[in-house]
Amino acid sequence: MKVHNFNAGPSVLPKEVVRKTAQSVINFNSTGLSLLEISHRSIDFLEIIEKATLLVRRVMNLNDDYAILFLQGGATLQFSMVPFNLMNRKAAYLDTGFWAHNAIKEAKKFGEVKVLFSGKNKNYTYISKNYHIPCDMDYFHCTSNNTIVGTQMKIFPKTSSIPIVCDMSSDIFSRKLDFCQFSLIYASAQKNVSSAGMTIVILKKNILGKLKKDIPSYMDYKIHIQNNSILNTPNVFSIYTSMLTLKWIENQGGLSILEKKNQYKAKLLYDEIDQNNLFENKIHKKNRSNMNVTFFLKEKNLEKEFNKMWKKENIVGLDGHRHLGGYRASIYNALPLESVLFLIEIMKEFERKFS
Repeated sequence: MKVHNFNAGPSVLPKEVVRKTAQSVINFNSTGLSLLEISHRSIDFLEIIEKATLLVRRVMNLNDDYAILFLQGGATLQFSMVPFNLMNRKAAYLDTGFWAHNAIKEAKKFGEVKVLFSGKNKNYTYISKNYHIPCDMDYFHCTSNNTIVGTQMKIFPKTSSIPIVCDMSSDIFSRKLDFCQFSLIYASAQKNVSSAGMTIVILKKNILGKLKKDIPSYMDYKIHIQNNSILNTPNVFSIYTSMLTLKWIENQGGLSILEKKNQYKAKLLYDEIDQNNLFENKIHKKNRSNMNVTFFLKEKNLEKEFNKMWKKENIVGLDGHRHLGGYRASIYNALPLESVLFLIEIMKEFERKFS
């Protein structure tokens, strides 16, 4: 039975990654041990984390100025870790969605937060480019892709003196960027990288150690760097799965190839929404996400019939976020084009039946 998985996270993974991970859970590297049983201090695991680190560097074209960390706590923990390590007095933030708003709330516990733009008054349906980063900020924080509403930053501000921090949880490894423009990137893994329970943090080492305050050990990036992400027992399973996924990304041809595939999938789906008489997308076209496509029925009374149709056809994860309603098709790297085309056919059939 073919299942079309549009879940926003945990989400679809490459089939070959799932197969290899499943095999490793039974017998990892012919050791007779499950991946779930191996020691995080063993040679086997140290090789895994070393390979995963190297693959992040290669895929993102990063040099040794950057440290790569595999941590726990999700992106939510990073909302506090970032200001703990970087905020002396004040920082600048963009309020572009639910998770960006939560990051701002946490940062305010550490100092002054200057919100340069908020899309809240227009339900986060667009992202302005008309803002200026003051030169006295400790850092600038943005969220590259907003999973709930379905917006995405297409360009990022240029600044030579202010560190740029970016939450890339829902679009990391989905497109080619100059990642060296960022001083710190963090991303929870359960979208384009791995299973839930692990967060990748990529940061320039020279931005650390500038604050004169005590930081709890687990919250201190420097201590995690010194311990090679093994300050405490890491999520062995998720790190292994991320290593396999990063290999898969390289085998696909890298980020430039994946970006073209993702753009094509997104264009097909948005085109159908725009021309279908029963559906609408509320996001400004220039800000539409290539990862999370949100849409609504123009006539809400048809929801029951549409839900019945797509669920009957083995489509899962199409419900919109509980705060927004409607529908959300998350079309991450591993979602095949076949699934997007299948959803489009269902939407066309629904239009023929009810329009």
